[in-house]
Formats: sequence, structure tokens, C-alpha cells
Amino acid sequence: MTKATNLNPSKLAMVPFVSVDNMMKIVNSIGTARMIAEIADYVEADFLRWKLFDKTPRVAAHSDEGVIELMPTSDGETYGFKYVNGHPANMARGYQTVTAFGVLARVDNGYPVLFSEMTILTALRTAATSAVAAKHLAPKDAKVMGMIGNGAQCEFQALAFKEVVGIDTIRLYDIDASATQKAVRNLSNSGLNVIACKSAEEAVAGAQIVTTCTADKQYATILTDNMIGAGIHINAIGGDCPGKTELHKDILLRSDIFVEYPPQTRIEGEIQQLPDDHPLTELWKVMSGEVPGRTSDNQITLFDSVGFATEDFSALRYIHDKLDSLNHFVELDLLADPDDPRDLFGMIQRSATNPNNQMHAGQKS
Repeated sequence: MTKATNLNPSKLAMVPFVSVDNMMKIVNSIGTARMIAEIADYVEADFLRWKLFDKTPRVAAHSDEGVIELMPTSDGETYGFKYVNGHPANMARGYQTVTAFGVLARVDNGYPVLFSEMTILTALRTAATSAVAAKHLAPKDAKVMGMIGNGAQCEFQALAFKEVVGIDTIRLYDIDASATQKAVRNLSNSGLNVIACKSAEEAVAGAQIVTTCTADKQYATILTDNMIGAGIHINAIGGDCPGKTELHKDILLRSDIFVEYPPQTRIEGEIQQLPDDHPLTELWKVMSGEVPGRTSDNQITLFDSVGFATEDFSALRYIHDKLDSLNHFVELDLLADPDDPRDLFGMIQRSATNPNNQMHAGQKS
């Protein structure tokens, strides 16, 4: 990242913080669809730098209620991580199913340069990544997408596919009819033809792209084999942890499967249903032109998306680059920075004897 200190080079101890309120201001300033498309450009640019990144499956702490995960990566110049949870029962208890925050830091001195909410940003980057994959894998001139699962990710996916891929019709289905009604309301001024469907089969009918984004933490069959005809692109984003899938195994056996990072996807994705030697294609190789994506009109392509750390890195990098012009952030006094780096104890003592002047080097008044 080339702008590690541009925001405030004289106050490295002060860390720009993008709150939920500030993130909403950023989204509304730019526009949701445009922002997703711009993040998609960052996501693709970083996939094209794939070999530079440190890569590891997310570090997960699983429980009966859900999962808490850390997603770290670095391009050698900047380090980033996301903290994220996934708790399917949260919605019934009045909480979000997924919440997150993230950090960017300089590799050369370890100092953070950005601390940001990532609940909203994750929704934006997930939609951006889906659309980037579909740009390379979906049928040319695809116009209709069926979406099964109309929860928090639904509208972002719809706008991403409209803006990046060019769909004009979205067919919606959720087992909870109120979720579908919510999505219809929210997309009423999107420019999309929005159709509420009464079954998953109805939502898929006539679609060239099918997106599944359900939340239940179980082996589920959201799509059965007979629902998927030749030539369809499947954007499977709901399966994202061990023991959670959405597609019947037979669909996987008929599809050409594309993934972000195989060691993580084999644990968390739809392909956990398949043997480890089943052929896969890494998405970055398609983007770089190293291997082909869609090769025929009858080919079924499947993006088995689980979310990877480089995508969060891309989204945080995008936000950091926007802060100079949008100014929607505050500065946090996050890092102790005494005048003498060896005298942390003395800084504490001085603050005790002079309680009305607790400033330390770099602290904003």
C-alpha cells in the first residue's frame, strides 16, 4: 500500500478509525452500487498480485453457537486482518448473524494505519468478490439472477451483479417471506426488475446466474441437481464453515469449480463434500489469464466462495485510500507513544502527577 502515512504523517500514534456511522456516510457519499464496483476493482487488482500475499486459512474458534475467526494477510508492505463472527441463531435473539472489524498496519514499523468497522464493509466486499468472479465465469450477456436466501447480503449481491455483470432482473426466494418482502422494498428503486418467488425452483427458473446465500449452520440442500440446467453460473456464498453446505453433491460433480484458496475452501466450502483430489481452479489464475474460465455455452461454473483475507485487505485498502478526500473518520489515541521510546513507565508517572495535562507525543488535542 502506497499511502501508509499520508493521512497524518506527523502523528503516527493516532490511528484513523471508521465507525459504523462514518462507514454509512462513506457509502452514502459514493453510492452503494458504485462503491461495490470500485471495491471490485481493488479485489481484482489484489487477486492479480496473488503471489505477493501471505496466505493462510482463517483462524477459527468454533462453538455450538457459531464461530469467531481471524483472517490475516500481508503483501509484504502492509499487514491486514479481520475479526469476524458467524452466529446463525443471532437473528432470533436480535443480533446480527455476522459482525466484523478490521485493521491495516505498516509492515516496516508495525504501526496500525487504519481501524475500521467491517460488518457493512464485509457485505460490500463479499458482493464485490461475487461479481468479479461472475464477470469471468458467468454466461456472456447474462441478464437474470435467481437468489435463494434474502437476508443481509441479498441487496448488496443484487446491486453488485447489476453494476459489474449487467443483470437486469432478480428473482428472489427465502423460506421467510418477510425477508423477501424486505428485499423487494429495498430494491424498489434500484433499476432492477425484482420478482418475489414462492419457491426456490421458481426463483431459479429462467436464470443464467444462481446465488445461494442462506445462513443455517448445517448440511443443507438449497439447490437440488434437477434445478440446475446446462450453462448456469452458480455463486455459492452461504457455505462458509465446516458442516455447512447448500448444494447437492451431484451439482458439484457436474460443475467446473472455482475457489479462492483451496486449503481454506476444502475445510469450509461446498467442496468439503468431495475428496481432496477433486479438480479445482483457483480464481486468481482465471483473472490473470493463466487458465480459462468459461469455455462453453453448456458449462456449469461454480464459484465456491467462502471469503478470503485478501478480499478484506482489498476493502480496507480501498477505505484507507478514500479517507483523504471524504474525511469520514476520527483519530483514536490507540498507541502509547512516549517522548522517549524507552520511558513508558515515566509517561505513566507524569500523567499521574499532572492529571490536567495527560497529552503524550502524537496525541490529538
